[in-house]
Amino acid sequence: MKNMIRDIVIVQHPVSVYVPRSYKVTLSVRAEGTGILNYQWFKSSKEEVFGGTRADLIVTAQRSQLYICRVNDQFCNCVFSKWVTVKVLDIAKPGLPVAWRGEPHIAVHPAPQTVRQGERLTLSCIAFGIPTPHYQWYRNGHPLLGKTTDTLQIENAESDHRGTYLCYVSNVQEERWTEAADVEIVPTNQLTATDKVALLIGNLNYSHHPDLMAPTMDVHELANLLQQLGFRVVSLLDLTREEMLAAIDKFLLLLDRGVYALFYYAGHGYERLGRNYLVAIDAPRSYRSENCVCVQRIMRKMQERRTALNVVLLDTCRTWYNLDCIASEIRPLVPMGNTVYGYATCENAEAYEVQDGGKSTGIFTKYLNKYILQPEKVTHILELVSENLGRDPFVTGKQAVEIRHTIKEPRSLTDPIRTTGHTGELHLRDACWRQANELPHQKLLIFTCGVEVEVSFSALFSNVMVAFGRVKTTGPRAQDCTITLRSTPAMEDIFSSPGRSSEMDSLLLNNLVAENPDCSLRLCGLQKLQGSLVIKVDLHYTHMDRKLWLQESKQLDIGKPLVASCDLHRGQQAMVAQRRDGAPAQSMGHSRISHSKQRPRQTLGQPGRPFTKSAECAAKVPTARSNEPGENDETEPQDFTH
Repeated sequence: MKNMIRDIVIVQHPVSVYVPRSYKVTLSVRAEGTGILNYQWFKSSKEEVFGGTRADLIVTAQRSQLYICRVNDQFCNCVFSKWVTVKVLDIAKPGLPVAWRGEPHIAVHPAPQTVRQGERLTLSCIAFGIPTPHYQWYRNGHPLLGKTTDTLQIENAESDHRGTYLCYVSNVQEERWTEAADVEIVPTNQLTATDKVALLIGNLNYSHHPDLMAPTMDVHELANLLQQLGFRVVSLLDLTREEMLAAIDKFLLLLDRGVYALFYYAGHGYERLGRNYLVAIDAPRSYRSENCVCVQRIMRKMQERRTALNVVLLDTCRTWYNLDCIASEIRPLVPMGNTVYGYATCENAEAYEVQDGGKSTGIFTKYLNKYILQPEKVTHILELVSENLGRDPFVTGKQAVEIRHTIKEPRSLTDPIRTTGHTGELHLRDACWRQANELPHQKLLIFTCGVEVEVSFSALFSNVMVAFGRVKTTGPRAQDCTITLRSTPAMEDIFSSPGRSSEMDSLLLNNLVAENPDCSLRLCGLQKLQGSLVIKVDLHYTHMDRKLWLQESKQLDIGKPLVASCDLHRGQQAMVAQRRDGAPAQSMGHSRISHSKQRPRQTLGQPGRPFTKSAECAAKVPTARSNEPGENDETEPQDFTH
C-alpha cells in the first residue's frame, strides 16, 4: 500500500500579479497526488487566509501582499507552492479595458526629463498584468543590459545618457511598448526650473466700468505660447474680487523652491501711492482699494515662496487715483534676486487696445507674444517688447513699457524643467491645478428612437468650456433630426454680444473637437459652479411611420469640469464670513492672479482715445509724499528698484 502512495507534485504554481486597488484577482494552484488533496492559503505574515481552503483563492486586492499555498494529503504529506506577490497600485484612473484579461496595461508611462550632469536619472513605468509583466528598457532603440525592472535608475548621469527611452513590457499574453520619453542632460551650470506654473486672468465684462475687447484673445494666445514653453497654465476670464483672491491663493500653494511662476493680467487698473490695483468685474463705479486687488501684496507673497523666478506682467493702465496724486515713491523688494515686473505702461499713463488683423489685442501683449518664445533672458524679452512698442506710431508719446527687476541670474522662460518628483503634499496641492484643465470625456447618447448623439467638449479657457452636439446615427425611423443643448444650472454666455461673438467663433474653429457639430453651447463662469453641471440634449425629429414631429431628451451629468473642480467659491464664502465677523478679508495664498487696466480702445489707423474715467476719490489723497499703505493693505507693501 505504501508503494502506491505518490508524492504530491504541484503541476501549476500561482503567478504574481500587478493590479489596481479593489480589483478581484484569482490565485490558482494545481497539484497531483494520492487521494483527496487539501489546500490552505497563507499571507506573508504566515497567517492563514480565512476561507482559503480551495485550489483557487479569490482576492480583492487592497494592498500589496505575499501569498503561498500548502497542499497536503491524508497521509500527512505536504508541499508548498512558490511565494507570489499580489502587487497593488492605488491610482484614481487605472484605465483598464472593460474586458481586461490580464494582458499588460501601461498605467504610467515614463516622463520626459531634463537632468543636470552628475545627478541621478530616474524613469518609471507601471504596468498592470496577470501575470506581472516583465520589463526591458531601451535607449535610442538599443536594449540596456540589466535594466529589466519597472524603474530605470542611472547614477551620475552624463551626456552619453541623453536620448529617447522606451520600455518594452510583456507577459505570456501580450507585449506592449511605452510612449517615448526624451531625456536631456544639461551642464551643471545650466539654469533649470523644477516646475513652471502660469496664471492668466483677463477681465473684460465690467458691471460698472467700460467693457474691454482685447483680454479674450490676449489671454488665449499667451496661454498657448506658455504651454509651448512647458508652463502648466490656468487661464480665467471675468472674475469678481473674491474669485480673484481665491484663485491667487490656490496658485500660491503651487509655488516652491525652484519653480518658475508667471502672472499675467489684462483688464482695468489704477495706481495710488505707489501701489497698483487690479479692478475686479464687480468693483463699484468709484475706485476703492477694498474692492480691488493689490499687486504688491501678490508679489510679496510670491517672494515668500522662495521661487527661482517670478514674472508679473500687467497689461493695465497706471493712471493715478485722482489729480491730487503724487508720483510714487519706489521702495525696494526683499533682495532675493528672483522677480521681474513688466508694466505695459509707465506711471500715470494708459495702456491701449488696437485692432490688429481683425482681432482686438493689447499693444503690450501683441509684442510680448511676438518675442516670448525666444531663448533670451526674460528681462531682454521685455526690452525687445519695449523697443518695438516704442516704435509703434499708434502709441508714440502715449504708452511706454516700464521694466523693474531684481534678477541676478540670466534666467529665461525657455529654461528646461528639471524633474525632481513631487512630494505627496505638493501632489495633493497640485491636483486642483491639473483638474482645472481636465475636460469631461466624450459621450454617446442613444435615444429611444434609435438616434445616436455624440456630445464632446473643448476648453477655450480654464473657466470657459464649449459643448458640441452631433447626430452620429439617425436610426431606422427618424428623419429631419435637429438637436439643442441646455445646461442646469444655466451658465452665462459672456460672449453673446455681436463683437465678442465673432472673436469667439474664430476661437471655436481652431478648437473644434467634433467633426461638423450640429450645435454648440458656450458655458462661461465655471468658477461659480457649486454642484454638478448637467447637459440636457433635446432631440427633435420626424417619425417616418407616424409622420409626427416628436421630441426626446436626455441628460448628461458631467460633474464639476475644469476650474469648477477647484471650488473657488469655498474661498469666497470663507472671506465673506470673515468680513461678517469683522476679521480681515484679504487672503493671499491660494489661486489665480488678475491685474486690471483702464485701457482705451484704439483702431488701427486711428489714434487711441482714452475712456472717460468718472471714478471719484473715495478718500482724500495727501499732497505730500507718503508711505501709508492703501486701504486694504494689512502690512507695508514693497516695490521694486530698477
